[in-house]
Amino acid sequence: MIVNQIFDTANIQVDDLNKHCANTMNESIGLEFTQIRSNEIHAMMVVGSNNCQPLGHLNGGASMAAVEIVGSMAANLVLDRENYVAVGQNIQGSHFRPAMKGEIVKIIGKPLHIGVKSHVWEVEIFNPSEKLICKGSITMAVIHKSK
Repeated sequence: MIVNQIFDTANIQVDDLNKHCANTMNESIGLEFTQIRSNEIHAMMVVGSNNCQPLGHLNGGASMAAVEIVGSMAANLVLDRENYVAVGQNIQGSHFRPAMKGEIVKIIGKPLHIGVKSHVWEVEIFNPSEKLICKGSITMAVIHKSK
């Protein structure tokens, strides 16, 4: 069951999220969580050789991985994690402009729907000029944990 429909910012530390994600795709693509607000989760990523394509632009796959990572983390942070877990069901996104190697992109995840059996999270990625480079959404199934 869902305990909160917003983040418990007093009990969620960004450093703990980043430590929890050590040795995962987060590190591979350079994604770091930076802030948790009552209804948003923020991250950043430096566009570099680990996440760009041959033209020096942020790879669309890395953008979609960011949508998955941020949306998935957000969904799981509002659950009773002793009994439930949110797992990805569907992801989709649109790319609007490139982010160039060396730039730092900002990633913001917000809930569109928080239900008992599913969540939908919207994730936007912005370039340093605050222009939208990618917008995606992820649908998460909420399932009971096996014990």
